Amino acid sequence: MTHPFLDLAPLSAAHFASIEDRVARLLSTEQDVVIMQGEALLPLEGAIRGTAGPGTTALNVITGPYGQTFGDWLRDCGATVIDLAVPFHTAVTAAQVREAFAEHPSIDFVSLVHAEAATGNTNPVAEIGEVVREHGAIFYLDAVASIGAEPVLPDAWGVDLCVIGAQKAMGGPAGVSAVSVSERAWARMAANPAAPRRSYLSLLDWKQRWVDGGRKALLHAPAQLEMLALEACVERIEGEGLDAVMARHASAAAATRAGALALGGGLEPYVYEADAAPVATTLRAPSGVDASGLVAKALAADPVLPLVAGGGALAKSMIRVNHYGPDATRGVVHSSLAALGAALAEAGLTVDLEGARRAVAGAWG
Repeated sequence: MTHPFLDLAPLSAAHFASIEDRVARLLSTEQDVVIMQGEALLPLEGAIRGTAGPGTTALNVITGPYGQTFGDWLRDCGATVIDLAVPFHTAVTAAQVREAFAEHPSIDFVSLVHAEAATGNTNPVAEIGEVVREHGAIFYLDAVASIGAEPVLPDAWGVDLCVIGAQKAMGGPAGVSAVSVSERAWARMAANPAAPRRSYLSLLDWKQRWVDGGRKALLHAPAQLEMLALEACVERIEGEGLDAVMARHASAAAATRAGALALGGGLEPYVYEADAAPVATTLRAPSGVDASGLVAKALAADPVLPLVAGGGALAKSMIRVNHYGPDATRGVVHSSLAALGAALAEAGLTVDLEGARRAVAGAWG
């Protein structure tokens, strides 16, 4: 017996390369794009370990938990790390990055998360990229949460290493991911004796054995089902239109924010409006209400809603509405706010469910 997930013809090198080309078009990039066979942590870590070493002075911007992780990796590589941390309810500014360069002119590597789905903020990459280019540093960007929800333009922004994953706004698989690599970044890796070689983390292996070989022979057996899912995901985005996909996420974010404010009960947006990411909206739980408990009550009525409490220290105060991918719809936003409203009412707080419904309808673009 055959099965739609089994008994497939092997994925050819040409087919693999064609999927990379489609991802490159999604990023509007002329850089090399490598699809790595693992979740986005694979290229995120591989890119840092490939370009950073004991001689590196890195400016590591922290606007959420992933920025903290990148700092740990950089230190593990032997780099000197200058952390630029801002409160999670806001974003970093290009002026702050410029000040960091002025204080530490030896900075030659900048790591930044575009949008932090975990905290709901997004950073002004285009403006920051101008500052990084002025100083000639390598610019590393985590765009896993932003791709599909807002513009991601590595060439226009001067990004040397741009990592994306399909599992959030793209609405695709989590098991494969991609990174665009500039010529400067390839040269940096080649000159780095500590860069992973003959390793699953190695981008240089992909460069030497795949890219430089004309993409004729794959390094190892690809994750076939994940690659086909990624292709289908990109094809769906092409069919809807990237601008339309991003507009849908922007509408979901605006409607969630407006609806939460209208709902009342003490619920309010966590991130300043100007710094809020379209991929997900974070909300601050009312005073005296445990966010984890509130989310648990909301999910008891509808377990498939994209509601989670904040991670770690934020678990008691933050609620996250993950309105991304297939959940970037008006219906999901309505249902999420209605479930939160019912949980707040059960906790004895006054809410306006009809007002929230009207606010969502009015804010949807």
